[in-house]
Amino acid sequence: DSRYCPSIETKIVTFADKTQHQLFLEPEGETTQEYYLNGFSSSLPLDIQLRALQAIPAFRDVQIYRPGYAIEYDFFDPTQLRHNLETKQIRNLFFAGQINGTTGYEEAGGQGLVAGINAHINCHGGQPFILGRDEAYIGVLIDDLVTKGVDEPYRMFTSRAEYRILLRQDDADMRLTEKSYQMGLAKQDRYDLLREKKESRDAIIRFVETYSVKPQYINSGLEKLGTAPLSHGCKLFDVVLRPQTTLENLADLVPALRAELDKVPASRKEEIIEAAEILIKYSGYIKREQIIADKINRLENIRIKGKFDYNSIQSLSTEARQKLTRIDPDTIAQASRIPGISPSDINILLVLLGR
Repeated sequence: DSRYCPSIETKIVTFADKTQHQLFLEPEGETTQEYYLNGFSSSLPLDIQLRALQAIPAFRDVQIYRPGYAIEYDFFDPTQLRHNLETKQIRNLFFAGQINGTTGYEEAGGQGLVAGINAHINCHGGQPFILGRDEAYIGVLIDDLVTKGVDEPYRMFTSRAEYRILLRQDDADMRLTEKSYQMGLAKQDRYDLLREKKESRDAIIRFVETYSVKPQYINSGLEKLGTAPLSHGCKLFDVVLRPQTTLENLADLVPALRAELDKVPASRKEEIIEAAEILIKYSGYIKREQIIADKINRLENIRIKGKFDYNSIQSLSTEARQKLTRIDPDTIAQASRIPGISPSDINILLVLLGR
């Protein structure tokens, strides 16, 4: 991919001021002599690739099995798609992967999953399956594609998501397994495991929210952990918030907490305790982000598709009229994410909807 994995010839031009560049030799397997040369992707002629490698002292006797090569691919502008990845022009035609201008395996796999689910829904009935920007990175990826389009190969970065604290790897099951179960993708055993984990996790959180600790019983232990002693009694929750404390090291000081943690199913103890601890320690940040997400989600529920002839709304900027007409967003929230659409344009639409 031209931006994120540039070829050696691109690097020489882009980083002309650099005097050296790191290469990594990666074995292709335990039983092969082949190595992949990471950092030297190239589409130069074979003889030039060989001469360039031989100029590196360690590679003076190098043998090339296969030269580096480059590929090009065509794509369809993804703003022609709905959020379920169905084309707006042709019913039951879905696009997923590189055809939408993305690069990367996970990017293609995520779209394929959503397109496949929605193709099945189209055949058998049901509501379109759409993941929100606050529910999954797949939701961010697809919303970016269909709302903003692409001018270079699109790669999914965490920095493209405004709700990174909600989209954590430790709670992917909490966000998505239930949806999967409702569609018949996750089987009953996975759903039961999720429920068991959620109940155990929430029981731990409830315990620390309600259990009071007194200074005389805990202070010497807190000082050994390198954290300030308590001046008065408080809920255990407040002590868990400290950076020096964990549920495990506090359980050594509070026998009742140890008893609570011992109720957790042994096979998943570490996973469940970690899930509870993350929700406690980051509770302030998570709640704040959830409030913002809920506010935006209310705009997601205000549907505007087919309600406006944008070209006739003179109070909108010319750019807004053109882009709203071209993309024809489903909701107010999607309209607000179109590059070049200002908050004042959104307010105008909200006022007109109110009328």
